[in-house]
Amino acid sequence: MSQLASIRIFAKVAERLNFAEAAKYMGVSASVVTRSVAKLEQRLGVRLINRTTRRVSLTDTGQLYYKRCVELIGLLDVMDEFVTSASNEPAKLLKIAASSAYANSDLPEVLAAYRQREPHTSFELTVFEDMTDITVADFDVCFSAERRLRDSSLICRALAQARDVIVASPDYLCRRGTPHTPAELAAHDILLASDAPSRYWEFRSTSGTHRVVVRPALNTQSPALIKRAVLVGLGIARLSTSLIQEELDSGMLKILLHDAELCGDERTFWILYPGQLYMATAVRGFIDFVVDRYRKNN
Repeated sequence: MSQLASIRIFAKVAERLNFAEAAKYMGVSASVVTRSVAKLEQRLGVRLINRTTRRVSLTDTGQLYYKRCVELIGLLDVMDEFVTSASNEPAKLLKIAASSAYANSDLPEVLAAYRQREPHTSFELTVFEDMTDITVADFDVCFSAERRLRDSSLICRALAQARDVIVASPDYLCRRGTPHTPAELAAHDILLASDAPSRYWEFRSTSGTHRVVVRPALNTQSPALIKRAVLVGLGIARLSTSLIQEELDSGMLKILLHDAELCGDERTFWILYPGQLYMATAVRGFIDFVVDRYRKNN
């Protein structure tokens, strides 16, 4: 096996910290991966990976070597892509990860617009409710819609902002009545998405700040499911305008409590991606397209 092949295998093991997962990803047997890493360590004369029966970890030398391997592999991938492009074989696959809130709002239009410009590009999409459900290895580019971005080693660029509003369907309001003050929400069925900042909502009015304890009739991790539930009249929900703008425009949902300002109502759309010395031109082109699209629309 060539040294370059061994480097690629080592980099995948270092990324996953799991020999079996690295073997599965690369389509080879676990024994091939184990032997390859051992031969690479023998060639270099250093230990790169600590192995125990319970865990795999990088040595200090292994961490430094992995960083350089990532840079080398990135450069080689860029070179391969350049040659492929020059050979009139422009098919490209972009791995996209997106929060369900973003996937059910802006993402389809963004992908459609980009594919009009780059018709040979295809997308592999992973939708998540919580960023802890995915790893950097799962995507080239990630989209998130959050009130506050968690600490991240990724490059994070803000794209746009949206507001949360309190909404209900006309059918629900006809059956249960319309709340006119935050305090009246206690008598209503509340639908709660798990990305809400807490189990209470705060409102600000001329008389001060009011905290309403939320006792949900339905609590789920999926804002998209909460949207469906509020549309069929199950209760009152707090949702981002980016997710329900069409329903607001058509009258299928009504905004409530106009006289009380919802605290913490802003959320930001983010684009996130790994910081790499050498980034594939397809990934860089997509990122630049998305950022430019939002800049022109804002």
